[in-house]
Amino acid sequence: MIDLDANATTAMLPEVLDAMLPWLSGNHANPSGSYRAAKLARAAIDTARGHVAALIGADAGEIAFTGSGTESVNTALHSLDNLAGHGKAAVSAIEHSAVLRHVEKQGRGVHLLPVGVGGRVDPDSLRTACAGLAYLSIMSANNETGVIQPLGELSSIARGLGLPIHTDAIQAIGKIPFDVRTTAVDMLSLSAHKFHGPKGIGALYIRNGLDFSPLLLGGGQENGRRSGTENVAAIVAMGEAARLATLGLGDGISERIRGMRDSFENEILAAVTGVTLNGDPQNRLPNTSHISFEGCDAAGLLILLDEAGVACSAGSACMTGKQKPSHVQLAMGIPEQRAKTSLRFSFSRLNTAEESAAAAAKVIAAVGKLRRVQGNGIGPVAVYSG
Repeated sequence: MIDLDANATTAMLPEVLDAMLPWLSGNHANPSGSYRAAKLARAAIDTARGHVAALIGADAGEIAFTGSGTESVNTALHSLDNLAGHGKAAVSAIEHSAVLRHVEKQGRGVHLLPVGVGGRVDPDSLRTACAGLAYLSIMSANNETGVIQPLGELSSIARGLGLPIHTDAIQAIGKIPFDVRTTAVDMLSLSAHKFHGPKGIGALYIRNGLDFSPLLLGGGQENGRRSGTENVAAIVAMGEAARLATLGLGDGISERIRGMRDSFENEILAAVTGVTLNGDPQNRLPNTSHISFEGCDAAGLLILLDEAGVACSAGSACMTGKQKPSHVQLAMGIPEQRAKTSLRFSFSRLNTAEESAAAAAKVIAAVGKLRRVQGNGIGPVAVYSG
């Protein structure tokens, strides 16, 4: 299989698995204990915390481990809801459902910041909506289109208005360099399985000195910010994945991935008519390609590509199976009919140039086949029988 669904999840690197295994089969001590094995587990957590902090330019003490990226997001927003002043939550119209569903239910009201056709928030929309806001939560990069938001400028505006700032950076971390000091955010959510760590482990950056209200109460682990016995094996693996991501960014791995992605797109654009690249081409993650194929039902294309050995997705993996157009595309002004013809291809450091070329050829063939079938009025169901 050619895996072009890295924005959904990534495979663990061998070094990450090697770091994790001893904590699954050997030392099982509770890191809150006072005996030697427990102290070793605590030291391993502290080392991992330092690696995660280094990946985003934070201090180790500003990192709290959680059970997932979704938990990190909900923890951050829970704290903001409890401690921010009266007013609405300002979020973009293209946020992940973890953000949108939380703010819709928390009762303080929501101010949706619109995006342009390129999928970016205009900072002026925050300036002009400044009255009656309590906090800002804005994603660093979109999970579907890969479009990178002007986070630094938005944070600067929010800071000037006295608004605390959370960013869902789950898709950005490990793919592009990130520094919490220059972006001036108060909280940041990240998830290990997006940068070749295991599933079921995330982290939340909490700026030093920020008032914080935890979501989970109990034994007071993670310096009182996230109670529950720590998952040592997963934390160690996340730390190793963060260390390798930091090294990879320094070694230019993003540019290698960008080269594969661009070649993939160019081959398709050269061979197929009625193709549209969605999102700001100058401000997107180096691994993500979001493409609409005129006259092709996305569900049918996914089936053909799966049969051909290419894994990709239509929209967010968290929304797979829901038969409606992506809220992200609709917010960008993409017509509903075109939205239903769009696929996301997302590369990782484990892909090769040969896979990129092979995948492009398979996409070209699948589009041609589906257009012939649908052009005959048979419909995508004919694809199922091969």
